[in-house]
Amino acid sequence: MDRAFASKFAKMYFMTVVALLILVYVGTRFFTHIDLALYGYMVGTFVFIGGFFYRFIAWAERPPTKLIMKKGLKLLFRKSTPQTSVEHLATYRFIFKRGVYRWTQHVLLGWGCILSCCVTFPLVFGWMYFTMGENGLYTVVAFGIDVMQVKADGWIAFLFYNALNITAFMVIAGVCMALYRRLNNMQAKAEQTFTYDFLPLYLLLFISITGLLLTFSNIFLHGWGHPVISLIHQWSVILTLIYLPFGKLAHIPFRPMSVLAKNYREAFGEQQMKACKVCGSSFVSTEQSSDVIHVLAQNDISFEMKEGFHLAELCLPCRRKYRMSRFTGIPTHEIKVKEANQHAKG
Repeated sequence: MDRAFASKFAKMYFMTVVALLILVYVGTRFFTHIDLALYGYMVGTFVFIGGFFYRFIAWAERPPTKLIMKKGLKLLFRKSTPQTSVEHLATYRFIFKRGVYRWTQHVLLGWGCILSCCVTFPLVFGWMYFTMGENGLYTVVAFGIDVMQVKADGWIAFLFYNALNITAFMVIAGVCMALYRRLNNMQAKAEQTFTYDFLPLYLLLFISITGLLLTFSNIFLHGWGHPVISLIHQWSVILTLIYLPFGKLAHIPFRPMSVLAKNYREAFGEQQMKACKVCGSSFVSTEQSSDVIHVLAQNDISFEMKEGFHLAELCLPCRRKYRMSRFTGIPTHEIKVKEANQHAKG
């Protein structure tokens, strides 16, 4: 199989597209229930998958990432993995430590986008659709199987109708919170750029507003302007899907990799911790320290100091003080006083 493809990226992309087409074939009852109004979203999704694999493989082939992923996958079945997955992928507990405001913002944005995808992609690929009988009941069909029936005027049907409206309001609230912070927080002002930090937020905001305008057009304007708004909304989604792997929003599909990194740090930290060569305090696992030295050596980078230790064998405060000693000529790294903000959070 490897000889049939120009690269690992080409093989993975081809296999993924084939798997998706098979699922579409099965889910649409042999291509008999394809909604052509959603065809553009399907094409945009295939382009997104290609961009995602390209970006992911380029990132995963870097020596540090490759090492953590390789060792992290071996530790995937740790007892703590379910809890770590929930905290990193569902409750965002690691952000809660930075403040309730930022946590609320990420919950609204994260879950707004995730729930939107959970509704949109099954509809786009024909894995789920609805039929209505003469008895006033909607039948939910998933992969060609009648899953459940709901009353057309019931609360379950209401949630089905308005699922994307609800997620749109979640995303709009999260984007507004993010924009407010970026326009008022001094640290954010100093670090942000329009293309990397603001453009993704504006794209999400535009998608959400145009999506809500479709509902507004149907309910209050009796469909007036619906074709134009639908086309604008579709193109905004497609452009965002194409842009997503190459901008700040790429951290959304990459986020599951943080579980592997957490397992890596915890597992080897439980085995043996590395003591700083200057102050003697434990700061990382022995495994991680040796891995850092190994990865740097792979790139022909050496931080062996004349004092007989590697810079990666120093804790961060001692490392900073050692750098100062190289400029001043004073052995500041040997001073035992720690930094005042050494254990600061946030």
